Amino acid sequence: MANTSDIKKGLCIVFNNDTYKITDFQHVKPGKGPAFVRTKMKSLTTGKSLDNTFSSGHKIEEVRVETRKYQYLYPEGDTYHFMNTDDYNQITLEKETLDAPELLKEGEIVTIIIRTSDELPLAVEMPAHVYLQVTHTEPGIKGNTATNATKPAVVETGAKVNVPLFINEGDKIKIETQKGTYMERVKE
Repeated sequence: MANTSDIKKGLCIVFNNDTYKITDFQHVKPGKGPAFVRTKMKSLTTGKSLDNTFSSGHKIEEVRVETRKYQYLYPEGDTYHFMNTDDYNQITLEKETLDAPELLKEGEIVTIIIRTSDELPLAVEMPAHVYLQVTHTEPGIKGNTATNATKPAVVETGAKVNVPLFINEGDKIKIETQKGTYMERVKE
């Protein structure tokens, strides 16, 4: 058992009979009253986010987890197949455990969080950004680049991303996986 002083980003805990990962926290010591810890947590089973406040000294049950590198192989309906890069064992995960499955390209390396007590995969951490090729977008109109206007584009994985007007089909772009937004065009 741990307590609130052990709370840090990335810590996995049991809360309301579910496994949560702490995504953000803040220790608060008001002028009056006891100290407390304000947390943002994400369920590793459902993917839902939750805000919770723990009073100082509150006991929390910590979950032992390991992170392992896996290579994304292919989708099959609502399941996704991954291979461990160390021992080549394969696992399949449901679509709900992935944050941005539409941005996964075959061969991409991801980090999978696994509960050590029963070897259960809990969540998939995507890289911070991915590089994908634009397969379809409308051509930009010459001279219409003075504003921050965007247009929809479809990338090689089938995801739709808003891109600036100067992006054309065949361009490679960098996409932030957490928000699914365009970052920059990649020079080859």
